[in-house]
Amino acid sequence: MSETLSAAIPSTMRVSLLRGVRDLVLDERPVPEPGPHQVLVRVTAVGTCGSDVHYYEEGRIGSFVVRQPLVLGHESGGVVAAVGPGVTRNRPGQRVSIEPGVPCFTCDQCRTGRYNLCPDMRFFGTPPIDGAFSEYVLVHEAMAHPVPDTLSDEAAALLEPLSVGVWACRKAQVGPGSRVLVTGAGPIGLIALQTARAFGADEIVVTDVRPHRLDLAADLGADAVVNVAERAVTGFEPDVLLECSGVPAAIGAAIRLVGRAGRVVLIGMGGDEIPLPLDHVQRYEIQVTGTFRYANTWPAAIALAASGKVDLDRLVTHRFDLADAEQALTVAARDETAVKPVVRP
Repeated sequence: MSETLSAAIPSTMRVSLLRGVRDLVLDERPVPEPGPHQVLVRVTAVGTCGSDVHYYEEGRIGSFVVRQPLVLGHESGGVVAAVGPGVTRNRPGQRVSIEPGVPCFTCDQCRTGRYNLCPDMRFFGTPPIDGAFSEYVLVHEAMAHPVPDTLSDEAAALLEPLSVGVWACRKAQVGPGSRVLVTGAGPIGLIALQTARAFGADEIVVTDVRPHRLDLAADLGADAVVNVAERAVTGFEPDVLLECSGVPAAIGAAIRLVGRAGRVVLIGMGGDEIPLPLDHVQRYEIQVTGTFRYANTWPAAIALAASGKVDLDRLVTHRFDLADAEQALTVAARDETAVKPVVRP
């Protein structure tokens, strides 16, 4: 038997359903019942991600193809409405941030702490797993992380992209004295900037081609910003490159700036292949690595956001009701000032 809030949980809920390319509709579904070690969360905020936009516009990302109606959204938080049998970590009424991937917990990758690489990962908003553009979602109790009341509902949701920044900075070994180049001042780039600073980076330069995003990067603590549509980065030799643009040409140019024994972490998703300046990488013994989501990052992300070292609320530029989720996915094409649209179910 599940434990619920005193307030009645409705029998049905609204969901925003992607039926095909650029075909998003509001639908109604039964509210699910939590099973063993599951919690039912009433969703209060969902950030929109570039992957959501890509599924909406193209119906696929690489080998992940939308073959049946799909609920998008994986950056989410809310309030626990009910808990299933055996749940000990959460209680009804608790505010949580949702880690949107549930691994198998038993494979070699899971057992060695790299559960982000679990081959059986069930990740929100990734075909065929439904996401959080919904009034309620079910999640394993291990992936419903309690958050302090000092964090807004939107910040609780955006702990997911912050976890991307934490994971990338760990892989790049960012620490006191690091000189960091962040290429791309979108939401992930702006988070990577703040996370690198919180990790102790001494000097951070951010590049982009959009002036309003570079202005925001400067406000959020970048030591210098460069509009690479107007000029190249000069006089700065980073030992860490956090590549957040996903633009193949930009990646090659940025790697050439990295100093000896530097580290490059490829975060942005763009083309399938990039031009790699192999001579520079070999002569300088530069480590180049990809990054895929995150593992064991939520405690650090919560601490960074709660302490104010990372300001997630500054990223939110637009808010939409669940019925207007399509507007959230398309606003960036209409408004160049858009950084992070949020859906409020």
